[in-house]
Amino acid sequence: MTLEDILAMRPSPGVPRAYQFPPFERVVLPSGMQVLTVNVPGRPLISANLVVRQGASDEPALLGGVTVLAARALTEGTERYPGLELIEASERLGATLHAEASWDAFAVSVEVAAPRLRAALELLAELVLHPTFPEQDVARLRDERLNDLLQARAEPRRRVEQVFAASIYTADSAYARPAAGDEESVPRLGRDELTQIHRALLNPERTALVVGGDLSGLDLSAMAAEVFGALGSAPRGRSDRAVVPVPVTHSGLDRTIVRLYHRPGSVQSEVRIGHMGLTRSVPDFHAVQVMASILGGLFNSRLQMNLREEKGYTYGIGAGFEMRRGPGPFAVRTAVHTAVTVPAIAESLAELRRIRDSRVTEAELLAARDYLVGVFPLRFETPGAVVAALGGLFVHALPDDELARYRPLVEAVTAEDVQRAALEHVDPDRVAIVVVGDADAIANDLDAAAFGELEIVREDVPGDQPEGQAEDAE
Repeated sequence: MTLEDILAMRPSPGVPRAYQFPPFERVVLPSGMQVLTVNVPGRPLISANLVVRQGASDEPALLGGVTVLAARALTEGTERYPGLELIEASERLGATLHAEASWDAFAVSVEVAAPRLRAALELLAELVLHPTFPEQDVARLRDERLNDLLQARAEPRRRVEQVFAASIYTADSAYARPAAGDEESVPRLGRDELTQIHRALLNPERTALVVGGDLSGLDLSAMAAEVFGALGSAPRGRSDRAVVPVPVTHSGLDRTIVRLYHRPGSVQSEVRIGHMGLTRSVPDFHAVQVMASILGGLFNSRLQMNLREEKGYTYGIGAGFEMRRGPGPFAVRTAVHTAVTVPAIAESLAELRRIRDSRVTEAELLAARDYLVGVFPLRFETPGAVVAALGGLFVHALPDDELARYRPLVEAVTAEDVQRAALEHVDPDRVAIVVVGDADAIANDLDAAAFGELEIVREDVPGDQPEGQAEDAE
């Protein structure tokens, strides 16, 4: 049997099966708090998520990281259950408590068996309404973050993400700094600051309780009104603050800039190329999803096929939009051997231009649409995943049928839609090119390539000897 015969026997992709996102109900309580419930029969493990539409992008710049730190400290104890007693209380219910904060939201969740849901929600309310933020635990978590920042500065992959964000946003934009705070803001954070941000979070008009699982016989609206009634009497927090973009172009840059952060002797370069991107509420969201998949979201994307398969520059490369309530970043992300840093950047820019200038093939379009449509149901195999998705609808103020319409709208995306999305949202002539690598080995070639004005930054790296400050290439 020949190789051709064997290849001919391979099964071909099947037709995506029909799928409908589970129907859910939305009720607004007198306090303004919303309750979203989704009944998933046969799933006795209930997921409940209390989501507040306020995150790291809404906090004062001087207190950067306070929302994330408050989420981490929330489970350290409450007025009724100090310290380990909170863990013991959750274990007696067989429940799992978790708190986290992102750019867009603050969320506290619990998973528990259906018969103990009421008691678990009461514990969740205690956690949300009456945390104590013990001084010693806040100090420990603050020190952990400061140590993490030292590690991030030393790790090229994490460092390039920090400096890339600072390159595409103005200094007064929250997105220019890490969501968990930086070396300047974190030392300012103590119990008083966490208590202050916690009070600001207690706003029922920006809060939703999302519950999923087998809810047969349960009146969640009445239960939520009783358990979280105190939330309605809490002091109102501040209104949502918008992220401050650079008011020059849609990309946030008026030209291409190149920043090279020196790591002496580095055998590879961490590379980021991109600009300010889009909000989650962008009208052509589905066309953008398909376009980004073709460009750099799939294993056989254009960037992968070029830089990995054809050129052999990298083990992997990707590109996409991180969509938030404000315009998050668009970025090409890869790591390459030092010797091919400049040609890898050139090829990446070429692919950004090609996705705008040339129509995608029918094969590319079909592969991207089939992938997005096919993996969509796999994202919602558990009640927790369904609850998280509904929380996203609330945070981004999306319509109730957003998830039900996802697959049909992706399937309807055309090649013209993809090219239009690329032309409107990808700008290869106004990007930040940020590299963390060996400046002594690549600076001359990077300058000669004339991608844009080159700035070399020789910064202090934990564990290394100080090398000085930034310099402009001649």
